[in-house]
Amino acid sequence: MDLFEYQAKDLFAAHGVPVLPGRVASSVVEAEAAAAELGGTVVVKAQVKTGGRGKAGGVKLAATPAEAAEKAGAILGMDIKGHAVARVLVTAASEIVEEYYFSFLLDRTSRTFLAMASVEGGVDIEEVAASKPEALAKVPVDPLEGVDAAKAREIVVAAGFPAEVTDAAAAAVVALWDAFVGEDATLVEVNPLVRDGAGAVIALDGKMTLDSNAAFRHPEHAELADTGAADPLEAKARARDLNYVKLDGQVGVIGNGAGLVMSTLDVVAYAGERHGGVTPANFLDIGGGANAQVMADGLDVILGDPDVVAVFVNVFGGITACDQVATGIVQALELLGDAAGKPLVVRLDGNNVAEGRAILAAAAHPLVTMADTMDGGADTAARLAAKGA
Repeated sequence: MDLFEYQAKDLFAAHGVPVLPGRVASSVVEAEAAAAELGGTVVVKAQVKTGGRGKAGGVKLAATPAEAAEKAGAILGMDIKGHAVARVLVTAASEIVEEYYFSFLLDRTSRTFLAMASVEGGVDIEEVAASKPEALAKVPVDPLEGVDAAKAREIVVAAGFPAEVTDAAAAAVVALWDAFVGEDATLVEVNPLVRDGAGAVIALDGKMTLDSNAAFRHPEHAELADTGAADPLEAKARARDLNYVKLDGQVGVIGNGAGLVMSTLDVVAYAGERHGGVTPANFLDIGGGANAQVMADGLDVILGDPDVVAVFVNVFGGITACDQVATGIVQALELLGDAAGKPLVVRLDGNNVAEGRAILAAAAHPLVTMADTMDGGADTAARLAAKGA
């Protein structure tokens, strides 16, 4: 789960990372009140889960509360890379002497943690990595040893931080590691980490991604979810423990196993080129337990998508045999009743495939068409979608 800047900085502060005071506002009135409470010059920052806010005009200085309200009015409702701005962070301004970059992340390639730091902060780190790779220090972190003061100094020195900020920067790095581990994050990033006029090192920005696999250890993280921006179908699927992602097409896709579903998306897209350009409408992996309720939940989510015209169920029987899957499909259609009003193409293969096909044939449901192959099923589903669109 990606966090907004204000959420990340709240967690930073809880772990001792130096941040400036700020207030979140969703209206110009709230922004003006926040600026008055903070006093002095403030920064009004768009809260969206994407980079490039400054370049898009989503970060503005304001010298007075009235000016803060004006700036907030210009930012609220703005579209930044497809993200609508619903709230702003009003935070105290800082005198910036130098800007640095710092992050901890899960390096999946090396299967370890990685610290990245640079004295060239305040710009897109991708640009620094591409144009001046020597300016970005990459220091592996042993997950068993973690980051203490000595390791933090090693990272800071490797990045070439000025000697006069080494101690303060190392202390911030230790605190960021504490936030990274303590919150079960896969990424913490600060750009920029700055030295102000008094020589203090402060996290002026904050980005954080939490590991959803560790959610059971952090029930409080549920409050950080941006439910207002979530796709309602994705939210519905998540509530039913389904692995679902909404796409823009017309053919609903259900499969068991992420690899099989991804392959099915490709085959449906290819078949759709022959039938008016129809494309997959979703990714939905029901996993290994394809019983009646799981199938009903999956079909309920997909059939609730007004863009879906036809559905392709592509299942390879393994631990869950094809006869169990077929029984689940039949019972799911019974459970859904009139709500199941769109054609289903079903391809079964693998364990007990003959029994599974026999169950579907005996049911003779008017919405169900059986297919012998994945390519054939995808073509049939694409043709039905194009016909019904």
